[in-house]
Amino acid sequence: METELKHAAMIDTKLPRPGLEEKFAPFVRRDMYGPSERGDPPLAEKVLLGLALVTIVPARVVVAVNMALFYYSICRVCTLGVEPRREDDQEDYALREVLGGRCGPRILKSSDDENFGVAQLEENERPGAIISNHLSYIDILYHMSSSFPSFVAKRSVAKLPIVGLVSKCLGCIYVQRESKALDFRGVAGIVARRAHEAHLNKDAPMVMLFPEGTTTNGDFLLPFKTGAFLSNTPVLPVILRYPYERFGPAWDSISGVRHFIFLLCQLVNHLEVTYLRLYYPSKQENDDPKLYADNIRR
Repeated sequence: METELKHAAMIDTKLPRPGLEEKFAPFVRRDMYGPSERGDPPLAEKVLLGLALVTIVPARVVVAVNMALFYYSICRVCTLGVEPRREDDQEDYALREVLGGRCGPRILKSSDDENFGVAQLEENERPGAIISNHLSYIDILYHMSSSFPSFVAKRSVAKLPIVGLVSKCLGCIYVQRESKALDFRGVAGIVARRAHEAHLNKDAPMVMLFPEGTTTNGDFLLPFKTGAFLSNTPVLPVILRYPYERFGPAWDSISGVRHFIFLLCQLVNHLEVTYLRLYYPSKQENDDPKLYADNIRR
């Protein structure tokens, strides 16, 4: 893992400039289905896909739909008669404080295990934000189950059926991708305030941020955007990896529908999570968010 991170940090200097694949190396798929999942897999693989499509895929779709409806029902019941809170063109339910305290991460004593997580942090070691590399929408499901954080999401997510209400209950921060820079600065201010609140208040949900701003194939780390590091609070870096033999779960250069189908067809999908130590910014990093972001990336 350390070797891969060092390799990722040198992406700009080690990759040769000419050649499309080298230029877009962080987004090139390298599994058995080809760069865009449109290759010609072996006959045995086609047989396995066919069997999965008529057996495990329908069952998994039914389970996924029922789980989504279950969470939606909980959110619907909890928000009956509750007016959403509006803040700087944002909208969410005050449930984020309630649910953050009751369902959020447990704070326990630190352990000697190097691969510790949110549950092993001391009370006075609470981060303002969790920082993670981004490979797939599965990342969000994992972080929801492990630490119940608030996310930064596209504004259109708030209008989606089922998902929209759940995201408001999580206290998601919405951003319009094509909006002006002034709007982005406003969102950055909300993120910073939420991070400060999470750092000081154990009942407030943490902010979950993907500073790369997009998904990759997992072999590289893109330069970090500085908006996640304006709060001057400590952050908890998390590294996600998806080991695979047939289909790579990373969502990079493949359509969402094809990715979802191939993911469900795979009998087992593996996820490895590595929690690094809580990182406290220095005075220089507090004064320079770009320096803070670059050091976290390294």
